[in-house]
Amino acid sequence: MRQTGLEVELRNTVFHWLRAHPGPQGRSSSAAVIGSKEPILFLKKAQAQWEKRIQKSLTSMCTELNQVLSKCRAGSDKDEMTEKWTELSTYDIDLSQYRPVYAPKDFLDVLLWIRSPNHRSLDGEGSWDFSQIPLKVKTLSELKSLFQEIARGEPLLGVNPNMPAQNNLYQNLEAERIALGEKVIAGNHAPVAQEFLKRGCPKCLRGKIWAQVLGSQVKEEHVQHFEELKLFVLQYDMIVDKLLIKDVQLTASNDDQYFVFEDVLYQIMLCFSRDTEVLKIFNNSSSTPVTGLLKGKNPSFENSIVFPPSGVIPFHGFSMYATPFCYMYDEPINLYFTFRAFYMRYCFRLHEVSSHEQGILSLCLLFERMLQRHEPTLWTHFKQINIQPVKVVFKWLMRGFSGHLPPDQLLDLWDVVLGYDSLEIFPILAVAILSFRKENILDVDTLQNIEAVLADLSSLSVVALLQLSLMKDSI
Repeated sequence: MRQTGLEVELRNTVFHWLRAHPGPQGRSSSAAVIGSKEPILFLKKAQAQWEKRIQKSLTSMCTELNQVLSKCRAGSDKDEMTEKWTELSTYDIDLSQYRPVYAPKDFLDVLLWIRSPNHRSLDGEGSWDFSQIPLKVKTLSELKSLFQEIARGEPLLGVNPNMPAQNNLYQNLEAERIALGEKVIAGNHAPVAQEFLKRGCPKCLRGKIWAQVLGSQVKEEHVQHFEELKLFVLQYDMIVDKLLIKDVQLTASNDDQYFVFEDVLYQIMLCFSRDTEVLKIFNNSSSTPVTGLLKGKNPSFENSIVFPPSGVIPFHGFSMYATPFCYMYDEPINLYFTFRAFYMRYCFRLHEVSSHEQGILSLCLLFERMLQRHEPTLWTHFKQINIQPVKVVFKWLMRGFSGHLPPDQLLDLWDVVLGYDSLEIFPILAVAILSFRKENILDVDTLQNIEAVLADLSSLSVVALLQLSLMKDSI
């Protein structure tokens, strides 16, 4: 088995299966006992209400625009899309009447109004923070234990690639990491690749290393599956097509770092909407997909279908989850399967109401706890000017900083996510950035001016900032 490579393949299969099927240790004990995807009843109810609101918004848009959720694509439209498949930016379609189903701000408003039934507000108004939601988040000490290599101040590639190598055989740290990374790729062992990412990944190897960790290496069946998704796009005209194309136009196309990838992003996002493999996230998610009724059929379970086939309704900025992968892969098919795997492992938790420790609620709560405990001056300043700190950083957290950091810095950050299998690095970075810009923030007293102070993050070195933050006794 070892000589034929079957042993490594079997080990990788077990590794990916265990990650996709977490036991009780990956969830709260109450969830294991109840057997529910979301054990906390009031959060489960909040997610259900949010889903109804999304479905109502989608239905209203269909009614206003006299559109249906899905229909067979007209012959002329199919021919045009087929002809322009690799240049979909030239695909002629009027999207002036279409709007995003929701934006991060809408979702934050929903989260801020969630109430624990055991909490009693003194003034009857909305809560100023998430402190009344009973979720356990890590302390700084526990985070240092999790992100050990960063907290210990070890040489990391994202800090300075030209720093001296630990082995004198190499010119610098980057050369050493490239040599080691090539051995990791040759070994093709996913846990080893994951461990490698903890100290930074050279740009030239990142695509292969990530594919190993996520199990997204393209095989023959993947090529066939991607072609089938393309055929489904050409065959069916769905309202989410317009929403996705509009989203790419509003975000990536207007970003000087990503506009050159507009054509490939259309392909990736349209195929993603048809991919029923994505439905597997709902096995570990607090959410349920939107369903639609087959035309001319009586309302019943048998006559309802999941819409879109992936089960994911795009929101404003959704395509930014895919944009960083454009810097890693030349071929759309490689880009697609690694993006899909990353989304199904991490990103879906950033836009649902959940008690999961990697969910957006827990990340917001972790951000607030860290800011209050380790930057009390900033916390007091926000309190005095009556601005909720989470409003300043929520778009960073929900997008995983995509579109807010330069691509090279963002990919360094996502190396950490994959290496430690944790999204908790996002609130750590958010607090670190506020701390870094502390003096400027203390000089202003409006949300607009604070956002202006934090608008340009291009000068930040993410890994260096994380290292400085986690090495200190307090951020």
